[in-house]
Amino acid sequence: MFRLLMGPHGGLLRQIAGSDSRLSHIRKAMAYIRDHYTERLDFKAVAALTGMSVSIFYSRFKAVAAVSPLQYQKYIRLHEARRRMIANQAGAAEVGFAVGYESASQFSREYKRLFGAPPGRDSEKAKAGMGRINPPRSLGARLDVP
Repeated sequence: MFRLLMGPHGGLLRQIAGSDSRLSHIRKAMAYIRDHYTERLDFKAVAALTGMSVSIFYSRFKAVAAVSPLQYQKYIRLHEARRRMIANQAGAAEVGFAVGYESASQFSREYKRLFGAPPGRDSEKAKAGMGRINPPRSLGARLDVP
């Protein structure tokens, strides 16, 4: 254990393990966003939960997740929507509203931007098992702000 903690990745391991580390605060914020992804979040309040100012929270969140907190929330929403549509739980518009979008057109636009195809076509292709499902674009792909 000593060698591991004193090795080249020891600093990162200590930060992750520390209950009061910056990484643990960001990890708590990410868990909060995952638990409340359908809601319109006030990221100032999320920053307050971490005990950080808004600007520090955003910069540290982006350093850990490679995206802003809002982009992270959208990424979670879109992946959950895709899972629901493939599982035949509902159509695109209904799923879009269920995961927190207020506009079906915005949901469709952001879904296509992330997955490379409109929601209906992408889920039908996945259900039919026809060829390769378009892989998601990078987590940092540009997503519109609602």
